[in-house]
Amino acid sequence: MRFRGFLSKTRLQLKYDSSATLHAAEQSQVVFVVKQTLDKDLDRLVQIESQTFQAAQTYKALAIALLFLLIVWVFSASVVGSGEHSTLIIAAAIIGGYMALNIGANDVANNVGPAVGSRALTMFGALIIAAVFEAAGAILAGGDVVNTIKNGIIDPAAMADSDVFIWAMMSALFAAALWVNIATWIGAPVSTTHAVVGGVMGAGIAAAGFGVVDWVTMSKIAASWVISPVMGGVIAAIFLAFIKANIIYTEDKVAAAKRWVPLLVAIMSGVFSAYLIMKGLKKIWRPDWQTIALLSIAIFVGTYLAVKPIVARAAIGMENRNRSIRSLFTIPLIFSAALLSFAHGANDVANAVGPLAAIVSTTSSGSVSGSVGIPLWVMVIGATGISAGLFLFGPKLIRTVGEQITKMNPMRAYCVALSAGITVLLASALGLPVSSTHIAVGAVFGVGFFREWYTEKRARAFRAEQQATKLHPESNLPATPEENSQNNKRKKLVRRSHMLTIAAAWVITVPCAALLAGGIFLVIQYFLQ
Repeated sequence: MRFRGFLSKTRLQLKYDSSATLHAAEQSQVVFVVKQTLDKDLDRLVQIESQTFQAAQTYKALAIALLFLLIVWVFSASVVGSGEHSTLIIAAAIIGGYMALNIGANDVANNVGPAVGSRALTMFGALIIAAVFEAAGAILAGGDVVNTIKNGIIDPAAMADSDVFIWAMMSALFAAALWVNIATWIGAPVSTTHAVVGGVMGAGIAAAGFGVVDWVTMSKIAASWVISPVMGGVIAAIFLAFIKANIIYTEDKVAAAKRWVPLLVAIMSGVFSAYLIMKGLKKIWRPDWQTIALLSIAIFVGTYLAVKPIVARAAIGMENRNRSIRSLFTIPLIFSAALLSFAHGANDVANAVGPLAAIVSTTSSGSVSGSVGIPLWVMVIGATGISAGLFLFGPKLIRTVGEQITKMNPMRAYCVALSAGITVLLASALGLPVSSTHIAVGAVFGVGFFREWYTEKRARAFRAEQQATKLHPESNLPATPEENSQNNKRKKLVRRSHMLTIAAAWVITVPCAALLAGGIFLVIQYFLQ
């Protein structure tokens, strides 16, 4: 009896302990679920806070942009006064300021994006350099004459009526600004020159019919959609291949860097000196090809002699690895970003103020002219607008070009920058119309796709070496079909979604800007009748 009583007590105790253990486990599970829910709630709060901060920053940038346009209004009103066409000129000045903001937000990213993506420049440093040199290029070397009928797209004689011409230029400018704004919003770097070309073409067709357009010139511009990125990508890939073969994949990287880096920096100096003369200073100095070639060769030799001992000193004690070699390309990248920005400001400021200058000239003279002078106050609006747009909205496109298409480092960014200069020089020598935006972005894609191909090539070589054994690295068993499939899978180093978005934006830039300009012109004409 005692034994049976002891046994029942033991069973009851075990049952109680089991239920207590189960209850404790349930409690811990409840606590775990509560903690998990709390973590999710905290994550949602963090996301909401981040989104709220981003929205606040966006609204802040929009408010400052509106303030800039208000300043343009006051500034242009003080310059123009109260003449017969003062209201029209002030409205055109505001639209020109709006276009300048969009150029700064979109087009300038190509000059500094690779340097930022490679960490050679911080975002703030890139914004400062680009803003200063863009404004300096526009003010100092922007020149005083601009071809307002962009690249001979339409015949000025077909619009002899000055009022029609003024409204056509107003429509073209506004349409180009709208399209570049839309492209910036979707994250696509586009050619602002092509946007203006499309705007002028669309407004010209709406004003005087299809016969006003020079379709031969338009076909050349359409060809540049393919020529520019392909040339930029191929040249960038060639230089990256040279760097990989002669520096990166050598046993003594430091010795290879001492041999080749001075030469590469000298090539960049010679190319950029010619690029600066042709693109940045062409409005104030137009030397012949022989002079440009002699100056470039002299700068090439001088840079090589100056950089060679500097690299030799920097190589003392340097580790034999890629990270150390990359640091040698940082300073050349900073200079390239500054020079590209200066040349862009000198060359592309006309996209913002060219139609505005045409409106000012036509209202004052009463006649239509294909080439007109740009007043200083008009140039100031373009220069400050580009810098303001860069600071307010530029970081988005800078990240797209420098970080989101493919991974950058100083050597790859160097190839992109050098490709931009060489491609423009080659295209100018061959008489091909190219876009600096398409060249730079095409060079980024070229670097990325070359890395894909080269990585796959090295992987195939490695697999060929291992083909004799075909053993599993850990268990000495044959590799599974899943492992073979993983080994044969090509590693993608370029984001295809960005490539499709950008390519689509390039193709539709001219027609979309043309449709917008034509529609705006027809609406204006409807209300003026």
